[in-house]
Amino acid sequence: MAWHIFSFLILSSCVARYAGGAAVDSSTTSIRDPANLVNLFIGTTKGGHTFPGATLPHGMLKVGPDTNSPDNHAGYDANPIWNFVGFSQMHDDGTGGSPPLSNFKLWPFQSCGQSDEFEQCTTSLSTRSVPRKVLSNGLPDDTAEPGYFSTNLSTSIRVELTATRKVALHKYTFPAGTQNPRILLDLTDDGQRSGRNPVMELDPATGRIKGDASFAASFGVGGYNAYACVDFKGDGFQLGAPKEFGGWVDDSPVKNVTNANQLQFFSGSQVGAMLTFTPRRIGPTSILARVGVSFISADQACSNAEQEISTFDFNHVRSAARAEWNDLLGRIQVKTDDVDPEIVSLFYSSVYRTHISPADCENPRWDSTEPYYDSLYCNWDTYRTLYSFMALHDPVNFARIVRGMINIQQHEGWLPECRGATDQQWVQGGSNGDPILGEFFVKFHEHAAALNVSGDALYTALLRDAEEQPQDWDLQGRQANDWKTFGFLPFDRSTGGGSNTRHVSRALEYAFDDFAISQVAKILNKTDDAAKYARRAGNYINNWNATTVVPGRENIVGMMQLRLSNGSFAFTDPRHCSVNDPTHSTCFLDSNNHDGFYESSPIVYSQYVPQDTAKLILLQGGNQKFIDRLNFIFEENYFDSTDEPSQQIPFMYHYANRPGLSTQTSRQVIAQFYNTSTNGLPGNDDSGAMGSYVAFYLAGLYPLPATRQFLLSSPYFPEISFFNPIFGTTTTIRAKNFNGNPKDGTGGTVFVRSVKIDGELWKSNCFIEWDAFIHGSTIDLELTDDINMTCGEGADSLPPSLSTGGYD
Repeated sequence: MAWHIFSFLILSSCVARYAGGAAVDSSTTSIRDPANLVNLFIGTTKGGHTFPGATLPHGMLKVGPDTNSPDNHAGYDANPIWNFVGFSQMHDDGTGGSPPLSNFKLWPFQSCGQSDEFEQCTTSLSTRSVPRKVLSNGLPDDTAEPGYFSTNLSTSIRVELTATRKVALHKYTFPAGTQNPRILLDLTDDGQRSGRNPVMELDPATGRIKGDASFAASFGVGGYNAYACVDFKGDGFQLGAPKEFGGWVDDSPVKNVTNANQLQFFSGSQVGAMLTFTPRRIGPTSILARVGVSFISADQACSNAEQEISTFDFNHVRSAARAEWNDLLGRIQVKTDDVDPEIVSLFYSSVYRTHISPADCENPRWDSTEPYYDSLYCNWDTYRTLYSFMALHDPVNFARIVRGMINIQQHEGWLPECRGATDQQWVQGGSNGDPILGEFFVKFHEHAAALNVSGDALYTALLRDAEEQPQDWDLQGRQANDWKTFGFLPFDRSTGGGSNTRHVSRALEYAFDDFAISQVAKILNKTDDAAKYARRAGNYINNWNATTVVPGRENIVGMMQLRLSNGSFAFTDPRHCSVNDPTHSTCFLDSNNHDGFYESSPIVYSQYVPQDTAKLILLQGGNQKFIDRLNFIFEENYFDSTDEPSQQIPFMYHYANRPGLSTQTSRQVIAQFYNTSTNGLPGNDDSGAMGSYVAFYLAGLYPLPATRQFLLSSPYFPEISFFNPIFGTTTTIRAKNFNGNPKDGTGGTVFVRSVKIDGELWKSNCFIEWDAFIHGSTIDLELTDDINMTCGEGADSLPPSLSTGGYD
């Protein structure tokens, strides 16, 4: 195959300044401090929307900087032309929609106006912003590591941030000579500037500020309330009571106000509080600000703060956060001989982003002892790779997420799909919580009770999605009635209950959802159900029109297409929603989109039958025509590295017995689209979806959720190991004859000739089983430079498919 690899620019910004080199124990070759390899600035420009601030794994609290960039979905834009406007307490990572969260910004003033008076402070979002401090190399003076962020403002104030699970700790160091160090709290300016109904109480004796407001959802029609509690303390000196206090509306500070009701403001006004402190007598003045946040109440926010950070010990909180990240990241170890340091950093940075979302939150909706996870933004993005990667080394958090999803189903009727800041948001695909639960149960059913996951409750939740139609399938569940009646979603029926759109892509997702349910039913010995949902998993074929041809490419025949309720097909141009679409359609969520597909073209979605690729190959004319179609997808730029339905496509050559092509293509994808620069992602990180995807590629694996198989390639490391704390085992993949990684992903000694597991020759060069990870096996890959290697001898060397009995 021959598809062109474009050169990409690797900015030196974060490689040299932020990545560093982790300590390596020469006696064990273990990486003792993997947090030092994480580059938090990857994807912080050009639409990556990644979050570079401080948080814990799956922490509710994500404290970080906010810029006035129009591209600040995670608050921050690394481009130094954009000013800082505050340091807020909650963010999401890598999302689309409207900018989410960014609530309760703090902002320090070194002085205000010529006379440095309280009333002269420029308090509004636009007027208080200041230019970034830029270093001689043109980069902003910002640094970050897991659990910590810092910057030096152009006003000579140093800002440092760290966090616990629900609490942020800020440190503002004002330069010596500052007469009136001031800190502002902004109650209303979230990422969308949607804050309404602000409430503020200020205690002039202690400086404590309690506040809340209501905010708009980011990717839906709802809204939510959030609450904050802010306390201040001097770092190394007695701060005392504030010497000035008050509130502000827009650009009008008002002294001696202790309650928002004392301010005159309108809907849409910017509202907050501000304090002036007595500076330290000698030298710089460092003031610590502890911010507790809650979705329940301001008092709960204060309680969170007091419980999680009682001593204001900034260094202790920072060290504890780093230690927690190192424990998690250190479960995956790589040998780095002959590996470019950028690849090592890219790998650990990608693993890191796998654990930012979803967020372990408070539940304001109902009383429950079960975990509540939010920022499921959205399952359509993350179910394909994120949870399968968690399964390798973080099953405890995975189990907690599953428990939380089941609990939501028990209270709201259906599994959550897209969720942010406690709100239901728009469903993108199918009921994609189903393969997440399926992935957990298939891999951990023997440990489910120990992880406090009820198999019965899990299965009940799956059946609710499969069988019962909700009032609004745009927010949860499926268009179940038509799916069960027709085995596809007729586009000429408008039955109410959701948007009459995305019929084909939703149907393909529903088929895979039913496949996941069939695998759970099989484990539970529900034989009839297993067969029923396996049959429904084959419904993808109902949208296959064998006569549809790609315009101008008569050799590409057969495509997923819309159907009418009478069974006849409608036509959607296979180029639709691609870079080659003559109408330049985007296929985003739009109730007027009746062409059948979401975000991806019919050409891409016609490859999406991961549960039965063997049958798809037959539909497309056999192995060679299937390979020709894959080559066409890459050569004509239908492959979309920014979009999740494309993620599996580079690995699909495995099913046609050409794994060498998968290895080379997947490596070319990494070379072309992913690097450690600030624009090192081709699109949104999508809540860790891209992070887990890249991590799998670099590990030489690709998952199929709700199965016990991983597609196998070669890792970018001579050795990689995964420690699983539930099994208490470490699984090691060793690449024999490892000779580095070609820069452009083409060629090299990277193709798998043979596989041995615990010294025994394995049946396939194309996949390995979950049992190897349960037992803590040693998997030896013999590598070659021959791209023509096959999966091996015999039918069982090919990866499983439904139609070949691969999951029986």
